Amino acid sequence: MTQILLGKDSQNRPVALELKMANRHGLIAGATGTGKTVTLQRLAEGFAREGVSVFMADVKGDLSGLAAAGQPGGKIQARIEELKLDYQPRAYPTIFWDIYGQKGHPLRGTVSEMGPLLLGRVLDLNDTQEGVMQIVFKVADDNGLLLLDLKDMQAMLSFASDQAKELKADYGNLSTQSLGTIQRQLLVLGESGGEIFFGEPAIRLENLMQKDFSGNGVISVLDSQRLMQDPKVYTSFMLWLLSELFEALPEVGDLDRPKLVFFFDEAHLLFNGAPKALLEKIEQVVRLIRSKGVGIYFITQNPMDIPESVLGQLGNRVQHALRAFTPSDQKAVKVAAQTFRQNPAIDTEKAITELGVGEALVSLLDLEGRPAPVERVKIAPPESRVGPLSDAERAEKISRSPLAGVYDKLVDRESAYELLKKRQEEASQAQAEAAAAKAESKTAPRSSNRQGYGEAFIKSATRSIGSQLGNQIIRGVLGSIFGGGKRKSGGLGGLF
Repeated sequence: MTQILLGKDSQNRPVALELKMANRHGLIAGATGTGKTVTLQRLAEGFAREGVSVFMADVKGDLSGLAAAGQPGGKIQARIEELKLDYQPRAYPTIFWDIYGQKGHPLRGTVSEMGPLLLGRVLDLNDTQEGVMQIVFKVADDNGLLLLDLKDMQAMLSFASDQAKELKADYGNLSTQSLGTIQRQLLVLGESGGEIFFGEPAIRLENLMQKDFSGNGVISVLDSQRLMQDPKVYTSFMLWLLSELFEALPEVGDLDRPKLVFFFDEAHLLFNGAPKALLEKIEQVVRLIRSKGVGIYFITQNPMDIPESVLGQLGNRVQHALRAFTPSDQKAVKVAAQTFRQNPAIDTEKAITELGVGEALVSLLDLEGRPAPVERVKIAPPESRVGPLSDAERAEKISRSPLAGVYDKLVDRESAYELLKKRQEEASQAQAEAAAAKAESKTAPRSSNRQGYGEAFIKSATRSIGSQLGNQIIRGVLGSIFGGGKRKSGGLGGLF
């Protein structure tokens, strides 16, 4: 079976990841500066060589070097000779992405796709406000209103606020205070640059699952240095992308290799302060997405950063050094040691504190899905460059990308903002005409079942908008699990 060489143990025996087991997920842990990035780079190269697409967030700016051939020398050359490697420097097919469109192709999603749960996390809403947000999304869905960008969401919130009394009978109480808070939080998000992410053209997932002309999997690198300034936006975006993959990809069972491997760096940020409902959905996505050919690898400092319900699903483990300076550190080391299948020849707890840079304790799944006994491994150096591209090199790669120009121009098609504005104008005109007609025939009998302005507006909007857009509403899995509609065929432009 095909394997990815990770490094060699103390007996100079190869330690390799079985490609068939790669979608059983994994963990790369260790203190800052102990070699996690090199391990990540080595694995990404191995997947790409075997035709597996890779998506990774580059939180420190180091991973762009995947697009350039390595330059062995110094410590890298010494490691090559020590491990007796057949080393061939090479560049890997890489596509650069950047939500802000500065260091890669713009990467966007829509408000509807993100759904109320993740958007509520981005906006730091409390439970009550999040409940109101879910009602607003439900009203939008029922009326066929596409929420593509932040101005659509603001328009929808204004509509819900104006029509709160009329909507209450069908949807429950819409607190004007909560609606106002959500509107203010949206303004803050927009002013901080968050509006750049929401809009169209939204990312087509097939662009993350490509091969080059030689059959190598393409590595997608998302520049996340600026994005990391707001950890909730970063983690919500990454989780949104995972949920989109979960919903879009078909069930494939156990393949001989994954379709895509997703590296989630700084994974502890995903779970910090996450509400119970969100943690349950994360666990569900991690558990089920492997049957769709996707492997998830979390990168963090300590296994304790990952909830047990998720940690138990990460079959392939790479543990770099941890330091034990404080009682808390010592506890973390002990817990990390206990996560491995023990090897009588290794004092795992002691070894974790003694590992050098580029060394790790490794336990990978065998072909039966069983974790191998832990081994102390020296990680093989990447074949690509260790370190970032220069700005000029990156710009040149982006200009020659097959996606150059595909996502650059923002498209603003008719959606909630435009349709609600149009309905408002029509309703105002109808109200004016009705007032004029009333003035001309004061003696006309009053209708006992006249609709109120708000009710007429809602019904008019429902008829007009629903007939135009009702079959286009889309919702990511974290929204659909909470009652939103499933993604309609064509929502990804015919993917799969």
